[in-house]
Amino acid sequence: MTTDKTNDFLDKLAKIIAVVFHPLMMPVYGMAIIFSAPTLLGYLPFNVKKLLLLIMLVNNVLLPLSFLPFLFHRNIITSWAIIERRERNIPLIITAILYCVTSFIIFRLPIPLFLKSFIFATAVLSLMVTVINFRWKISLHSVGAGALIGLVLMLSLKMLAQLDLYLISAIIAGGLILSSRLKLNLHNPQQAWVGLFAGFFGLTVFMMLFQKLI
Repeated sequence: MTTDKTNDFLDKLAKIIAVVFHPLMMPVYGMAIIFSAPTLLGYLPFNVKKLLLLIMLVNNVLLPLSFLPFLFHRNIITSWAIIERRERNIPLIITAILYCVTSFIIFRLPIPLFLKSFIFATAVLSLMVTVINFRWKISLHSVGAGALIGLVLMLSLKMLAQLDLYLISAIIAGGLILSSRLKLNLHNPQQAWVGLFAGFFGLTVFMMLFQKLI
C-alpha cells in the first residue's frame, strides 16, 4: 500500500514537472534568466523586456497551443500530450515556423546581439528537432532542458559573470525533467540523454555561429 502511494505521488510529481517545464515554455524561461541575471543585459529598459517576453509568449506559447484544438478535432493528434512520434510532426512544423517568425521580428529590433543570437538559436534548434522527429522520437522536454543549461553557460562566458546559482539550478531542473520523462515511461534513457545533449550543443553552437556571422 505504501509503495502504491509513493508511486502515485511520484507519477503526479513527474506530471507537474512535465507541465511546468513544457518545451514551449523553455525559451520564455531562458529570456527571464537573461533579464534577471546580474549582467549588463539585466539593465535593459523594462519596456524592452516586456515587449520581448510578450512576443515570445504570443508567438511561441499561445499560438502553438491555439492550434491544438483544431489538430485534435481533425484527428491529427489523438491526445493533448501528443505522445506518439508521428503525431508530433505537424505541431512541430507549426512551432518551428512560429519560432522563425519570432526570430525575424526580433532580428529587426535594436536590441543586443546576445538576445538575437538566443532567439535565432532556438529557431534553428526547433527546425533541427522537427527533422529528427520524422525518423526518431527525441525527448523535447530534454532538448529544452539542455538548451537552458547551454544558455546559462553562454551567458556566463559572454557576459563574464559568475552565474553559479543559475547554472546549478538549470542542471537540477534538467535532472528533474529527465527523471520525470523516464518515470512516466514516455521516453527511454537514450531518447532523454540525446535530447539533453542535442539541446545543449545545438543552442551553444548556433548562438556562437550567429554571433560570428553578424
